[in-house]
Amino acid sequence: MPELLPFLKDLLSAPGLSAHEGPVARLIEARWQPFVHEIGRSSLGSLHGLRRGTASEPRPSVMIATHMDAIGLMVTGITEGGFLRVTAVGGVDARVLPGQPVTVYATGGGGTRDLPAVVAQPSARLLPPQQADGPVPLEYLLVDTGLPPKQVTALVRVGDLVSYATEPLELAGEAISGHTLDNRASVAALTVCLEELQTRPHAWDVWAVATVQEEVGLTGAFTSAYQLHPTIAIAVDVTFAKGPGANDWQTVPFGKGPTLCMGPNLHPALFKALKELADKLEIPYLTEYAPRHTGTDAYAIQVAAEGIPSALISIPLRYMHTPVEVVVVKDIQRAGRLMAEFIAGLEPNFVEKIVWEDGGEK
Repeated sequence: MPELLPFLKDLLSAPGLSAHEGPVARLIEARWQPFVHEIGRSSLGSLHGLRRGTASEPRPSVMIATHMDAIGLMVTGITEGGFLRVTAVGGVDARVLPGQPVTVYATGGGGTRDLPAVVAQPSARLLPPQQADGPVPLEYLLVDTGLPPKQVTALVRVGDLVSYATEPLELAGEAISGHTLDNRASVAALTVCLEELQTRPHAWDVWAVATVQEEVGLTGAFTSAYQLHPTIAIAVDVTFAKGPGANDWQTVPFGKGPTLCMGPNLHPALFKALKELADKLEIPYLTEYAPRHTGTDAYAIQVAAEGIPSALISIPLRYMHTPVEVVVVKDIQRAGRLMAEFIAGLEPNFVEKIVWEDGGEK
């Protein structure tokens, strides 16, 4: 699906830190508009696209949740020399920051101005002795815009956002690298699903959701699940792929298909249905295990309202929460196709056929 790559690159380049997802939300909304019957935002800003099914009303509904927010930085102060002090928005790893190109979204002087900048690490001799060796904590790193101090203080305000500015890069092996593949890769997979459903009738309503603020507390998933109240749900995220220094029991093979997760946070009937369908269609997949809740939107959805049966599909990704995350594009397409086939095959009475005995699904 060659047309996927340009859209994915646009997603990776769009601003959208947690609680400030507006720019990427507008991009996704424009892409989803032809594929859904209704589209709008929640009170927190999550994007909700409704594609109606063919069954008689009241129809059951399936919610596909992918978070669109990204990690990044926020300005906390300006030094006398015009350098910016920053703090993390979400799970930023300070070890990878020195030398990284970034964009400062400066709000001083009216409007927002994008300032190119770099993250600078002071020389070891200028740091406290205990910080001179090894990774330097975020509190000692500075963002340098290259502007004179007076211009910096005129343009930048405390609270202004800073995002990674590395460009998306196509790698060998049909892989792509970028700084927000967690979780824009899953937004792309949901887009593939919606495109496939254009030619596939489906009985159930489909809620395509791009949630906000996942990286800072799963907030958008909690509220969207409560508002939409779907019959079942599938969260789509990324997971840790095998890479340098990574052990086998904490990671999954890279480029061998998306993962289907099983554990107490996830409904065994949905896991079983997705697994059997992937086997039938010969879609490559991996099995992942989560003995506790998954730390993804699946947890928030599962416990919303009186509880919503949920599943989790993940795309294996290397170097999570760094500016050079890497995924294989085929895994995005595989996840999208599996979701479309699952939705197209849902019968109106799917949930009623689930029988629980002795705490287990039969």
